[in-house]
Amino acid sequence: MIDFRLSEDQKKLQMKAREFAIKEIIPVSRKYDQSGEFPRDVLQKAFDQGLMNTIFPESIGGPGLGILDNCLLVEEIAAADPGITTSLFDNCLGAEPILIGGTVEQKDTFLRPLTEELKFIAFATSEPGMGSDVAGIATTARLEGDEIVLNGRKMWITNGGVATFMSTFCRLEGTKRHHGITGVVIPMDTEGVRVGKPIPKMGHKASNTVMVRLDEVRVPKENILGESGKGFPIAMQTFAHTRPTIGAFACGMARASMEYAIAYAKRREAFEDKIGNFQSIQFMIAEMKINLDAARLLTWKAAWDADHGRDNTISASIAKAFAADYGMKTASDALQIFGGFGYTTNYLIEKLFRDAKLYQIYEGTSQIQRMIISRYLLTKYVPIFDKTFS
Repeated sequence: MIDFRLSEDQKKLQMKAREFAIKEIIPVSRKYDQSGEFPRDVLQKAFDQGLMNTIFPESIGGPGLGILDNCLLVEEIAAADPGITTSLFDNCLGAEPILIGGTVEQKDTFLRPLTEELKFIAFATSEPGMGSDVAGIATTARLEGDEIVLNGRKMWITNGGVATFMSTFCRLEGTKRHHGITGVVIPMDTEGVRVGKPIPKMGHKASNTVMVRLDEVRVPKENILGESGKGFPIAMQTFAHTRPTIGAFACGMARASMEYAIAYAKRREAFEDKIGNFQSIQFMIAEMKINLDAARLLTWKAAWDADHGRDNTISASIAKAFAADYGMKTASDALQIFGGFGYTTNYLIEKLFRDAKLYQIYEGTSQIQRMIISRYLLTKYVPIFDKTFS
């Protein structure tokens, strides 16, 4: 039986996140966007209120919430500021490979400290010459005695400049493509780890993003996630579990864009009438609501699949692609409704427009999601009318 009602606990979480977004984030959103400063004080408040590390299991001190719960929280906070929310959510991304492929001891060593005080764990797959093509990782690793030695560069690492640990993926020397990919947890104070300066970005400026160099970085073999050389499935399952949350990011941003557009259309006058009375504007706003509801339902479905142990690879790609693309369109249309004022920094819509683009790029571009979906349809999907069209 399908039931779209949220539980009482989920409603409370949603309202708690909404109140936090309104009280703690909206008042400082513009400040952090302009300065590019890491919002540690805001994240400390979020940590103190139990709004971080939400998917960490109770066995290591976390709240043990599901991916759908996390999507509810992220949508509310991303509506206030997507960039700050990226920094807030990234611990869940960095922890996911450990939750999927880590041992009990690894979870206790690397994740429990994050539940005891405000600390960060980064996630690193992308490189200067490789983004969505995870099998194309060039960072190398070799096994020497009781250690694994890493060399390479990791790019676009969220919270990399403030992290205590980093979940990274590399490849064993002498291997190609999917074969040899290995997940490793690196303490950021390890000799040979070099963190670059924050990378200037178009949006999400409150999010710390850096390049990390690994020069003969030696960590114990005990830091390898799963078996060495067999980390590719861990990386792929990580994305399947976190992509629904990116859909929730886009939903929050799109909802805020829509609400700003509605408020502006109600008061802006042109041709001796409120522009909200013009059918062209009404249709634009109606499309925002249609696409927002569709994106949210796709996101919830992908999260529900993951929470119930179902393979959500395809539903996650569908949710991320749709939410990211139509979130971008919503932000663009909302700015269009504002006209010239929307192009200035007097209104937050220009910030949301800048923030929106990232959802079509990170954690697998919109084009990569379509590749995943089409590959499934052409190789695994069983047509209902197979005999009719064969």
